[in-house]
Amino acid sequence: MGELFDKVLKSDESLFLNSQFLDYDYQPKLVPFRETQQQHIALCIKPLLQRRNGKNIVVFGKPGVGKTVSLKQVLNELKDDYGNDVYCFYVNCWKRDSSFKIISEICQQLNYKWTHNKNFDELMGAAAEIVNEKSAVIVLDEADKLQDQNIIYNILEEFHRRCIILITNENSFVAKLDNRIKSRLLADLLEFKPYNYYETEEILKQRVEYSFVPGTLEKNSFEHIVKKTFDMRDIRAGLFLLKQSGEIAENKSSKKITIDHVDIAINSLVDIDFEDNSDLSSIIDIIKLNPGKSKSEIFKIYEENGGKSYRTFQRKIKELESKGKIKVKEDINNFGRQEILEYLD
Repeated sequence: MGELFDKVLKSDESLFLNSQFLDYDYQPKLVPFRETQQQHIALCIKPLLQRRNGKNIVVFGKPGVGKTVSLKQVLNELKDDYGNDVYCFYVNCWKRDSSFKIISEICQQLNYKWTHNKNFDELMGAAAEIVNEKSAVIVLDEADKLQDQNIIYNILEEFHRRCIILITNENSFVAKLDNRIKSRLLADLLEFKPYNYYETEEILKQRVEYSFVPGTLEKNSFEHIVKKTFDMRDIRAGLFLLKQSGEIAENKSSKKITIDHVDIAINSLVDIDFEDNSDLSSIIDIIKLNPGKSKSEIFKIYEENGGKSYRTFQRKIKELESKGKIKVKEDINNFGRQEILEYLD
């Protein structure tokens, strides 16, 4: 009987040492296998330290290949070593998709508080006056989500010593830039290629060591996760599978993460979109074009346009709501209680 209960996880036990190391937005101290790309970025920034203009860069590659995490580490080191000489700005254009929202975010990062009732030109002028006392690195992540490209042109014009870094999933992003921006930007192109099998295995092995109690993850379970992650060419999928498999094993009071737990986690990948935010964008477009429509009506249009399951749709709606992109309002009318989806500009 003792052997039977030895296999069962007690109520005060956990398989995890620290699950935060499996979060997508966790920033590791070192980004393995991206040293060459980070060196390239550092060399483009280096002229700023000599009070000269930096070299602009367009960083591209598929999702989940380390673009953002690598850039953030470079920025962190730059702030630690040269924060008195260089301003470092990071803006995600999925969250801040207009020129006004981006300059407002830059002002906020500058701790410039007099933004109320000011238009774009006034905020740009105020930010430039502060920034031009030093130098600046401006990272615009998911730059392909910009509603307009004017912010790039204005930064090129108004910020005197700067290095603009544009991150995108699209290989053709530069070709889509306005000619007046392209001719001024003169950016280096830096590709992040997918990790090979060995690199995928080593990255996930490192996260396992930080995240799980030693001996918890069975060898064949780990190998199964590595293979699936490599097939998907997306490290985020591997992090999801590790965390999900651990949670499934815990819920079953198992002291080991078996291949059966991994298979269940893999099946749940069907409803997880790791590729890009195109599905979110299509839902936003539908809501914009159909003001006042209920959630069920929006889903019907979404489904007719090749959308996924209602469960996926619900999760996307919650994500858009949490990002402040839409508002879900309750409405009571002749049809009963309905949820109305409103786009927030």
